[in-house]
Amino acid sequence: MFFHEYTSPEIFSFGARAGLDGLEYWLETPHFWLRGLPLDEVIACRKNHPEISTVTVHAPVLDLNPCSINPEVAEISIQYAVRSVVITEQLGAHILTLHPGRRTAKRPPGTADANRFEHYLAALREVAMHDSLKICMENMEPAVNSMLCTPERVRELLDDEPWLFFTLDISHALAKSDEEPFRYIELCHDRLANVHLSRKEGKTLHLPLDQNPLMESVMQALKDAGYTGPLTLEIDDLNFPHLLTAEEKIVVLSRDRAFMQECMR
Repeated sequence: MFFHEYTSPEIFSFGARAGLDGLEYWLETPHFWLRGLPLDEVIACRKNHPEISTVTVHAPVLDLNPCSINPEVAEISIQYAVRSVVITEQLGAHILTLHPGRRTAKRPPGTADANRFEHYLAALREVAMHDSLKICMENMEPAVNSMLCTPERVRELLDDEPWLFFTLDISHALAKSDEEPFRYIELCHDRLANVHLSRKEGKTLHLPLDQNPLMESVMQALKDAGYTGPLTLEIDDLNFPHLLTAEEKIVVLSRDRAFMQECMR
């Protein structure tokens, strides 16, 4: 959502100007989501910016919950997840990140919630068997009703679902402790296909890397584990003391990109 208010051509242009070679396209980008999902426009953006060689996709999540107690909410959420697989392939991308959903009530998930999650997985499992892209489930930040917020639970899921891959959200892990990202990397690196990279400060998540030593250590751990996939900067522009202009956002990304490149050499 760093460029939430901009058009698809602007988003690709800004990423290229920041020197990035990859971009995660979020399907709920309003310019795309509210205009009938014009795939041809995003495909044209890819062709116009060959320097952005890697494009991944994030499925819609804002009003959706595949584990909702409301059957209609759960069903439309699953439909959008399956549709996201098709859209990702049409865009020529090979990695799709999905959220696991959550228990609707702020109570620990129980058997009924696990059954809803299995129904969600079954729908994805069916399309995964007919597609070459990597479908990735993302770890969530710790919460009483979270379905997937520990390294052990992610490992268990990956062992149970050999077709599934993993998107590691560093900020979500840091919400537990500074050590938690390293535990995820140690336990789940063999199925890691995408990393959402951002810093935490206090209770605030998704901040720029800002040459932070802990972020350097996380990238070193990824490198040591043999990870060569995308490093996706996930930064919340509303966490800054003032609203940033597009030019200021490009500077933020450019600085973090230079830091990342230095760390991963």
